[in-house]
Amino acid sequence: MPPSNPLAVRSSNPVLNASTFGNRSTIAGTAGAMTIDGTVNKTALSLVILLITAAWVWTLGTAQTLEGPANLAAVAPWTMVGVVGGFIVAMVTTFKREWSPALAPAYAALEGLALGGISVVTEARYPGIVSQAVFLTFGTLGALLLAYRSGFIKVTDNLRLGIFAATGGIALVYLVGFIMSFFGTGIPMIHGSGMVGIGFSLVVVGVAAMNLVLDFDFIEQGAAAGAPKYMEWYAAFGLMVTLVWLYIEILRLLSKLQERR
Repeated sequence: MPPSNPLAVRSSNPVLNASTFGNRSTIAGTAGAMTIDGTVNKTALSLVILLITAAWVWTLGTAQTLEGPANLAAVAPWTMVGVVGGFIVAMVTTFKREWSPALAPAYAALEGLALGGISVVTEARYPGIVSQAVFLTFGTLGALLLAYRSGFIKVTDNLRLGIFAATGGIALVYLVGFIMSFFGTGIPMIHGSGMVGIGFSLVVVGVAAMNLVLDFDFIEQGAAAGAPKYMEWYAAFGLMVTLVWLYIEILRLLSKLQERR
């Protein structure tokens, strides 16, 4: 059964949480209301922006040089700009949702720089891996959207709670690993190419993919609640956050599989 209050929904995406549409004082006024079609269009535009900047860094990094076809030194500063800038813009957008019409495209552009650089480095080590990761990411997006729209996947409170808990657990594991790295150690096996590491990555990819389903549902609920028009950009930003995470995790999984060959 759907929730009795259309605003009482939960997403494990940190930028699409239970309070995103929960303030009725911000429900659409003269600027119009959020729609699903509007959100789809803005998500598509964000993806185009991301792909353009990613393609630029990719071209820069794969240009033939004296050192070889992978010009890693050229992409390093742009990758850092994308990673740091994307994180800052994401934090600001999360707390200033009304700025999302300007910040969401900026986030997409910055993440394109970051993903382009990461892809160049990974491709240099494992040739052909990036095209596989891109195909799997967009294939997963399309398949889950089709499954959701057809009703094959039904979002229930138990499903929301389960994915929310799993996402929180993964975030905690990564946080602990990050802290441990300052002491010259880390969580054993999960980042390796053994069965434990591959199994962990499979779980993370699955959880990231299911977050897309919750994002679809949350956006649908927001449109039904009559959220303000600028929330279309904010919702597009939330979807981009999930897609970036999914791509990186798929790239990590494929890297581990390549190492086993």
